[in-house]
Amino acid sequence: MSEKLTADKAVLYAAEAPSDEQRSGFEAFLSKKKGREISLEWKKDDTLGNGFRLCYGSEVYDWTTEGRLRQFVDMIGGLTGEGDVVSLVRENVKNWKPEARAAEIGHVVTVGDGIAVVSGLDRATYGEIVAFECGVKGMIQDLRHGEVGVIIFGDDGEITDDSLVYRTGKTAGIPVGEAFVGRVVNALGEPVDGKGEIPADGYRAIESPAPGIIDRQPVDKPMETGLLTIDSMFPVGRGQRELIIGDRQTGKTAIAIDTILNQKNKNVICIYVAIGQKASSIAHLMQNLTENGAMEYTIIVNASAGETAPIQFIAPYAGTALGEYFMNTGRDVLIIYDDLSKHAIAYRALSLLLERSPGREAYPGDVFYLHS
Repeated sequence: MSEKLTADKAVLYAAEAPSDEQRSGFEAFLSKKKGREISLEWKKDDTLGNGFRLCYGSEVYDWTTEGRLRQFVDMIGGLTGEGDVVSLVRENVKNWKPEARAAEIGHVVTVGDGIAVVSGLDRATYGEIVAFECGVKGMIQDLRHGEVGVIIFGDDGEITDDSLVYRTGKTAGIPVGEAFVGRVVNALGEPVDGKGEIPADGYRAIESPAPGIIDRQPVDKPMETGLLTIDSMFPVGRGQRELIIGDRQTGKTAIAIDTILNQKNKNVICIYVAIGQKASSIAHLMQNLTENGAMEYTIIVNASAGETAPIQFIAPYAGTALGEYFMNTGRDVLIIYDDLSKHAIAYRALSLLLERSPGREAYPGDVFYLHS
């Protein structure tokens, strides 16, 4: 199914050859949609059972059992609104009928090291989420002529060459809500502390446009770190960013943890984003915060050293999305990224695998913009 189709020819994949009447119907359907005469070629595919798959260029009309089930799932997932959700679902299920609609489906060209190169997604956009045939999801991070580069959020061992890739038309987002306070989650918003599922109040995109200067409040209220030297000589204001830089074992993380402990009873939500750290270090941190009562207002977003580069790459974005949720409820939020050096290493690995032009020390040229 991965061969290129000519502009005036469509391919029908089915277990049995279509009749002359069916062939004429398919050709008339496509010709009417495209405004030109299109011929039909049949290719035998016993795996499709009673269904068929009609392909024209990068468009695919999937009338297999899986394709119609995917339409149904999309319809259920698109239901929104307040009120009686059960009645709303029941009404939509009762009136639902599958329809012939074009879906842009790509094929995996190569896969490995958390990166997949996909062909056939001609109208895909940068940052869009795609779903692989095995259920693993990824995000488009590179646009080329005829191909896109996708970072994979999961086990790339389940993805094989020439497997199907489906567009979702959506950008990446994570669940957010009050119940996340006091929990440890991964970069996808999934709990990793063994305390069960976290009920979400909604979803928030991990990349949102920053508010303009006019919309921002002035920085006029201090955020006490609890360290006299910093608070007296280098005060940090609420709404301000501050870089903690230094050599190894000089106490950078200790400053961050002391700042979290000092926010007790100050109505500040603290989010600690751990990037590329050992699991034992995160366990020790959680124990320290719990013993001091700081987990009552803290969320830990953990992308450990054992995670893939794509997961480590999106961890700061996930932490920021959680912080923006609480910010929009009127509360102050302290976010600590520990540390951005490992995030830069993960971004460098992704950029080199995506064959982007390297800069100094092989880092991509926009890594400084990314961290600004």
